[in-house]
Amino acid sequence: MADETKIEIPEALTITDADFTRLVQFVQNKYGVDLRQKKQLITSRLGGTVRSKGFRNFHEYVEYMLKSSTNEDINQLMNKLTTNYTYFMRETGSFDYFTKTILPQVTQRHQRDKSMAIWSAGCSSGEEPYNITMYLFDYLGSQASTWDTRLLATDLSMDALAKAQKGVYELPETLPPRWKQSYFVPQANGHYEVAPKVKNNVIFRQFNLMEPIRFRRQFDVIFCRNVMIYFDNPTKTALINRFYDATVPGGYLIISLSENLPPNTRYQRVATSIFQKR
Repeated sequence: MADETKIEIPEALTITDADFTRLVQFVQNKYGVDLRQKKQLITSRLGGTVRSKGFRNFHEYVEYMLKSSTNEDINQLMNKLTTNYTYFMRETGSFDYFTKTILPQVTQRHQRDKSMAIWSAGCSSGEEPYNITMYLFDYLGSQASTWDTRLLATDLSMDALAKAQKGVYELPETLPPRWKQSYFVPQANGHYEVAPKVKNNVIFRQFNLMEPIRFRRQFDVIFCRNVMIYFDNPTKTALINRFYDATVPGGYLIISLSENLPPNTRYQRVATSIFQKR
């Protein structure tokens, strides 16, 4: 006889307009991410989290997040609502300009102190800052050991930073074979770990881009690619102004091909997705 036991499927949770607005404002004020058009995404991606934390509905969850949430809760929320997707050799045209135009200027500027300042803002799982390091080492060649090329890499997500610091990846076919040999250590499972000399060139830190930028020195180059796609125009403009103040005169901001800067920016566009502080 067939088993007629019914499997109960939990009813999908819904969020009221009021709670949706409260959560959207909370995320935007604190982290800059604009979720105003993402109601369906919020309910689909957070429904399981609401239940797993023991809340009966979204209202209880929103109340908790706004009043009592921990850093771990925030980290879980942002990981659910944003996508930490990146890869090696992304938008190589920007790296070509970086190598052929920017690095000659930066090395000339720092001939005396031999110390450059580069920031990967929104570094996700680490491919970008490690990739930058490979280009730096290639450009400097035998002189690399005489330079301080350590770069700062920041992200909001602790999960992404943990993966970045581990530095183990599947490598794309587009990666130059000599880089695979020089800058990676093969692992038993077919993955590759970033070589110690590359790992040691990157300083990973958690940082919220909505906070004031108060690092020790201004930057020669700031990479911030595929981050501002989550921001509305006022948030983007405010961040770009903070970037500008944190850039040395003659320094650069590099964004992604899918982004652009507002027309009133103080940076000057010098190439596709590349801007300079004149």
